[in-house]
Amino acid sequence: MVFRRMGYFSPCLSKTSPFFSLLTKTPYPFQLPHTIHFFKPIHTKFPHTDPFSMNQKTHLCTSAAFLQQPTSKTFSNSRSTKKARRDAPESVLRHKLDQCSKHGDLQEALRLYEEAKLNNISLNVHHYNVLLYLCSASCTKEFGIEKGFEIFKQMGVNGVTPNEATFTSAARLALAKQDPKMAFDIVKKMKSCGVPPKLRSYGPALFGFCDKGMADNAYEVDIHMGESGVVAEEAELSALLKVSSLSKRADKVYETMHRLRASVRQVCEETAGVIEDWFKSEYAAEVGMENWDVGKVKEGVVKGGGGWHGQGWLGKGNWTVVRAEMDSSGVCRLCGEKLVCIDIDPKETENFANSLAKLACEREVKANFVQFQEWLQKHGPFDAVVDGANVGLITQRSFNFSQLRNVVNKLRQMSKSKKLPLVILHKSRATGGPAQHPNNKQLLESWKKAGALYATPHGSNDDWYWLYAAVSSKGLLLTNDEMRDHLFQLLGTSFFPRWKEKHQIRMTASRDGLKLHMPPPYSIVIQESEHGCWHVPTVIGDDIEMPRQWVCATRRKALHSLFRRTGVSNH
Repeated sequence: MVFRRMGYFSPCLSKTSPFFSLLTKTPYPFQLPHTIHFFKPIHTKFPHTDPFSMNQKTHLCTSAAFLQQPTSKTFSNSRSTKKARRDAPESVLRHKLDQCSKHGDLQEALRLYEEAKLNNISLNVHHYNVLLYLCSASCTKEFGIEKGFEIFKQMGVNGVTPNEATFTSAARLALAKQDPKMAFDIVKKMKSCGVPPKLRSYGPALFGFCDKGMADNAYEVDIHMGESGVVAEEAELSALLKVSSLSKRADKVYETMHRLRASVRQVCEETAGVIEDWFKSEYAAEVGMENWDVGKVKEGVVKGGGGWHGQGWLGKGNWTVVRAEMDSSGVCRLCGEKLVCIDIDPKETENFANSLAKLACEREVKANFVQFQEWLQKHGPFDAVVDGANVGLITQRSFNFSQLRNVVNKLRQMSKSKKLPLVILHKSRATGGPAQHPNNKQLLESWKKAGALYATPHGSNDDWYWLYAAVSSKGLLLTNDEMRDHLFQLLGTSFFPRWKEKHQIRMTASRDGLKLHMPPPYSIVIQESEHGCWHVPTVIGDDIEMPRQWVCATRRKALHSLFRRTGVSNH
C-alpha cells in the first residue's frame, strides 16, 4: 500500500519530531555484528515489451492493424517516449546508483548524490534507499553511519515518503552504531506510520540485542514480531537460542528448541553448534526433572503426534553430545534410541491436494487439468506414481523405455495390491521418437489399457500432474527431482517438505540397473524422546549418498539405561 498524502506521514517525519532527533544522534565507533546479513535494495523491474513480438493473440501476418500508418506512428511515439524517459536525469541517476549498489561503491554514490543536489535533480524513494543501503553496508563504518543519517534526515525534509526498505536501512544504520534499541524504535515507528515491518526489518534489533547478551530485550522484539504476523526463521531462532543459553534461561532454550523443531526440518552447521554448546554447558547438566510423571510424558507424545512431549527437560546430570548416524530402521548408532515416524494428518493431505489442484488450474490450461482429475478419479488411486521423464533419462540423454519398464515392474512387485503404478509422461514422449519402436509402442499400449499411463498434453508441465496424482492418491512418488524450483516454491507451505520426506522414492544407478531408495521409516526432524534424549538432524550428509549427521544429546544415566535395554555396546 502506498500513501501519497504527506499528511499521513507528517507526525513521524516532521523535522522537529522526536523520531528525527532519534535518528540524528552523533555516531560513535562500532563494530558490525557477524550475524547480520545485509541485503541489497529491491529494484523495480519494468518488463521489456517488444511491439513486434508474436503470440497467439497478435500476429503480424493476420492483423491488418499492423499494416496501417497510424500504428507505425504510435510505435515511433512510444519508442520516443521510452527513450525520453530513459534519458531523463532521474532515470540516469537511478541507473548509476544501481551500479554503485552492485559494486558496493559508496564514495561514487555520494558523489552522484551531491551532484544531483547541485543540479536540482529530484530524488525519489528508490534513490534514497540505494544510498541508505550503501551507507549501512559501508566498510568505512563511522563515515557511512554519519552520511546515512544525514541522508535519511534530508529525505524527510524533502517530503519523500519512506517505505519498508527505507526504515530497514535506517534500522541497520542504528545497529551499525551499536544501538539495537534505536533499531527497535525505528521498527515500532514503522507500524505507527502504516508501514508493515518484514522479517528483515526486525533483524538489526533482534541480532543486536542477542549479540549484546540483552536477552529480555531480544524476547521483546520476538513478541513484537509475533504481534506483527512476522515468523522467525532459523537465523533468528538460532540467535535467540544462543542468547538464552548464555543467559542461563533453560525455559527459553527449551521453548526455542521446540520452535526450531516445528519450523526447521534440518539445522545448519552454525545452529547445530549453538545446540551442542548448550548441551555441553555446566548449567544444562543442572536443569531438569529427576522424577517425572511418565504417564504425562506419554500423553504429551500422543497429543503432539509423536517425536516430542513438551513437558520440559527430563533428568539431571552431564549430557553426552556427539555427532551420530541412524541405521536403516532409524536407530541411533550411538545411543540406541529409535527415532519415530511422525504421522501426517489426513486432513492436511486433503487440504494440500486441493490447494495444489487450484494452483495447477491457474498455471495450466484449466480444462486439461480438470480432465486429468476426472481421469484420476476413474482409474485411481495408485500406490505409486512415476515421473516417467525423470526415470527414462536418469542415466543417459536418450529416453530409455527398458529402464522405465524395469522400475515400473519393481514398484508393482513391491505394492501390496500388485497394481501397476501410474506413469506420467508428456504426450511427445508417449507418441514420438523411441515411443514409435514396436516394443516400446506395445509396452505403452499395455499400460494405457491397464489405466496406468497418462500422457500430459502439449504445453503442459508434467510436474503438476505427477505431484497431484501422488498427493491425492496418498501414494509414493518415484522421482529424483528435488522439487526446489519456482513451481514448488509456489506451494508456500510447511506441509510439503513433510509430505515429500515420507513419500518420495529416489534412485541411484548400479550395475543391476536402477536401485530404489524408499523413504526413511522415521521423520527427519528434531526429536525429543520419552527418556529425555534429543536428536537434531543437520544438513550435513544425505540419506542416499552419505549418512545424515545428527546431533545426539543424551544424559549419561539415560544412556546406560538404553545400553542395557537395547544391548548396544557402551564404549
